[in-house]
Amino acid sequence: MSRLVAVFLVGAITLASAPAASAPVAADPNLFLEQVDGARALATVKQWNAKTVAALEKQPGFADYRARALALLSTNQKIAEPDQVLGNKVLNFWQDEQHPRGLWRVSPLADFASGRPQWRTLLDIDAMSKADSKKWVFKGATCLSPAYADCMVSLSNGGGDAVEVREFDLDKGSFVAGGFAIPNAKTDVSWAGPDAVFVGTDFGPGTLTDSGYPRIVKLWRRGTPLSAARMLAEGAKTDVSVNATSRVDGDRTWQFVTRGVDFYHRKVSHIAPDGRLVPTLLPDDADIVDVLDGRVIASLKTPWRGHPAGALVAYSIPDLLSGKAPAIEAVFLPNGHQAVEEVSASKSRLWAKILDDVSGRLIVLGRAADGSWSSTSIALPDKSTVHLNAAASNSDLAFATVEGMLTPPTLFRIEPSAPPTAIQALPAQFDASNMVVEQHFATSSDGTRIPYFLVHRKDVTGPVGVLMHAYGGFELAQTPTYLVHEPYRSGPLALFWVQEGNAYVLANIRGGGEYGPSWHNAVLRENRQKAYDDLYAVADDLVARNLTQKGRLAVSGRSNGGLMASVAITERPDLWGGAIIGSPLVDMKRYSHLLAGASWMGEYGNPDVPADWAFISKYSPYQKLRCGIRYPTPFIYTSTRDDRVHPGHARKLAAKLEHCGDPFYYDEAIEGGHAAGIVPEEDAQRVALETVYLNLVLPRQDQKARPRGERGL
Repeated sequence: MSRLVAVFLVGAITLASAPAASAPVAADPNLFLEQVDGARALATVKQWNAKTVAALEKQPGFADYRARALALLSTNQKIAEPDQVLGNKVLNFWQDEQHPRGLWRVSPLADFASGRPQWRTLLDIDAMSKADSKKWVFKGATCLSPAYADCMVSLSNGGGDAVEVREFDLDKGSFVAGGFAIPNAKTDVSWAGPDAVFVGTDFGPGTLTDSGYPRIVKLWRRGTPLSAARMLAEGAKTDVSVNATSRVDGDRTWQFVTRGVDFYHRKVSHIAPDGRLVPTLLPDDADIVDVLDGRVIASLKTPWRGHPAGALVAYSIPDLLSGKAPAIEAVFLPNGHQAVEEVSASKSRLWAKILDDVSGRLIVLGRAADGSWSSTSIALPDKSTVHLNAAASNSDLAFATVEGMLTPPTLFRIEPSAPPTAIQALPAQFDASNMVVEQHFATSSDGTRIPYFLVHRKDVTGPVGVLMHAYGGFELAQTPTYLVHEPYRSGPLALFWVQEGNAYVLANIRGGGEYGPSWHNAVLRENRQKAYDDLYAVADDLVARNLTQKGRLAVSGRSNGGLMASVAITERPDLWGGAIIGSPLVDMKRYSHLLAGASWMGEYGNPDVPADWAFISKYSPYQKLRCGIRYPTPFIYTSTRDDRVHPGHARKLAAKLEHCGDPFYYDEAIEGGHAAGIVPEEDAQRVALETVYLNLVLPRQDQKARPRGERGL
């Protein structure tokens, strides 16, 4: 399955071996906080953590919020979605109260498709962690076709992106003694055949890019040491990464080498049977999303050969490899309200999840003998979020989960010629009879209509406190999901907030993929401010509707969204009463020198280039924050083991606020990686902290707000 999303890439560098920082332009008293495990840095973090816990755990309702959140997050009442459908097997990763770190398990496809899966545990991550005295986190597996018995399993100690990779026998349910094994790094691995794998990893000095990802990819044959692996391809040090992959197409496998020039441009070549590298016909910013019937299926980010941006196109791989000029086929052309978000091929069909004014739809596409493609819509519930989970390789069977903010998820079995069949349905986890979801559009400063979803109780009239979540980057669309299942939006926090008479807003600002590549491209680099203007337009629209008032909104965002939330409080401190800033980028002068930051210069620009810094500096929160301004009190969280967005960003924001005497709350998890949490207990703790925090900074109408100086550390 391929997802048409841009994400913070995974690299090949551990926290302990972060690239040396370049000399700062001016003295920064907080540089010590970039030493991830530095004694002074950790002592500062522990002090902030302790003060935050002491201040917030004593607030009314904290213990109840934590208990309720834990019950919702660790319940066994949830959908067992298919992570992969491999031949006649379905793989699933499952977490519950008894297994907080999770079970990796397998069921026969026929049993799963009937709604009666027969699970067999492959790995018990909790038991492994106890036996190894490590904090293992399961990071996925890639399995060898067509038997799908040999798998390369990735495990992280602590939850970061760096992983150990080990060969696993799916049928025996055990690791392979003497099998392939790759030591801890941000490794990219793919099967190259029964006894060979493609490996991109840290092979030693000079083998990583400036972004910390593999600069070279090698072919490693069974029975030989990793040091003897043969060079397959290499890129420049300034590239993002280089990798090789295999894609299954029925009984065939097509192999590719990808050289990532920057985050959005890549040089892709086919690996011919004789070992030649044959460049693809596609433009450098196109994404190969799958293969079907000997054809590459790709998504266009810019117009190409008469096909518009956002279109799905195809061409024949055998024709290209034989030296012919393949015809370019139009697979699907979205209209101005649509965007293709996920694509997956089954035996003879292509399945695509599209957004239509941010509501999910599922279509199935088929190819005629003359090269034309047709699409059929699948009759799933309207105005919902659709997740295309997986498609089978041996039949035209797919699985999709449908949910809404107030509608619990239902898993459907889908075939081209039959009505969808519900095979699992989650019972309601809260009473939504007195709640309503609305979609509205705000007008941004340049006239663009910005959609947003609003959920509140029916019996509540404004003005009320508003929690607004947004992201606005990397072509990642934000779609409305069940209020208790939003891991990137703090899980049950939104539910608790709405239940108590407030409002929750999901803002679809530009930078995401809600309307395809153009929605994302509109705010790249020097146009970044437009995303933030979109956010303020939604907030102003809520005030104009009398749903809320200035100072009674809290902005929420994580990762790139944490950057957005940090920008929001520094640019418009008058608008917000609070901000939940998760795993953020903050120091945009230094971001490209910290961990994977260099890979995101296609999104933000290069701060070491004066012309780029001229526009980045206009919004960079760390540089924009000034003493003497009444900023809203933020809740800042991150993880020590985040090896994607450096925890130094969050730390330095807190330190600068502290220097200015401005209040804040701070929560840094020791493990958890970029998600800042591994087990439900950790997530429930943060949900409770955030809920009582919101009650402090955004009081209800009948409560008197405490002076800002009395809130926070």
